[in-house]
Amino acid sequence: MLHGKALKKAIASLALLLVCGCSSTPVGKPPPFSPMDRAIERNAMIDPGTPAAIQATALAPSSRASLWTGARGSLLGDRRAMQRGDIMTVVIEIDDRAEISNSTDRSRSASQQAGIPQLLGIPQRIDPRLPEGASSADLVDLSSSSSTSGDGSVRRNEKLTLRVAATIIDVLPNGVLAIVGQQEVRVNFELRELMVTGYVRPEDITRQNEITYDKIASARISYGGRGQITDMQQPRYGQQILEATLPF
Repeated sequence: MLHGKALKKAIASLALLLVCGCSSTPVGKPPPFSPMDRAIERNAMIDPGTPAAIQATALAPSSRASLWTGARGSLLGDRRAMQRGDIMTVVIEIDDRAEISNSTDRSRSASQQAGIPQLLGIPQRIDPRLPEGASSADLVDLSSSSSTSGDGSVRRNEKLTLRVAATIIDVLPNGVLAIVGQQEVRVNFELRELMVTGYVRPEDITRQNEITYDKIASARISYGGRGQITDMQQPRYGQQILEATLPF
């Protein structure tokens, strides 16, 4: 048996655990940013890459001061992202509309009749013993009908316009670039998160060092947030468990 003070402490501890477990944000504090030191973009930037890549982009001592070389640091050089750790701009402009409508109508009817009017005189012997109105001449009379109709429609309209900086985290053997871009903006107690990942070809990057989302293979674009407003829009954990487990 717990004494009065011990019972109050246990109840207070349980209430605190429930409050902390039912909310994704700390009580009385804004949602924290993701740690920068563990970001894969940072690892790609601090990794110098292979020696071959460094030698390919190195300038000869006699041409470092020239403005007309083809090196990336010159006036006419190609400044597009090409190596691990380089940064490019991903332009996301989604304006999709889809409308699908389906209609199905099906019907079927069937009728079956069977009887034994004559069979070696047997029906004539059986008929007198049958109930009034019954006859072996019409032993079976079956009929069935079925009708099915269905109507469905889907209509979607999505529009999203964003720009985010992405970092090259890997250069595949065929020259394709693996990119990852993450952006977090916090306003008061709400944190907006944007993430884009995928694979791009170097030739699809424009001279402005930009690439549109429709040229990103295996693109994964996530736009959402977390904070007090997001928590209010989501049902509580207990309600989600009930909706997932109740059969009715």
